[in-house]
Amino acid sequence: MIHILLFADLQEKVGKDQLELEEESISVKELKKKIKNEYGLLQLDQVMTAINEEYAMENDIVKSGDTVAFIPPVSGG
Repeated sequence: MIHILLFADLQEKVGKDQLELEEESISVKELKKKIKNEYGLLQLDQVMTAINEEYAMENDIVKSGDTVAFIPPVSGG
């Protein structure tokens, strides 16, 4: 199982701060596509992704037991 953490507007849109996905392994790109389709989170294209607290690229592989965080851009003020 892959644990997914959502922050800011992603969390608000889904209505919860965490998701769980039954996958053995999946690329970050495939994971984003799956979440976008299921929850309508089109803004996933602009977020940073971290796997187990380390920034990840689109082709990195997420494995069962990993924690993925989707971190939206921060706006200043």
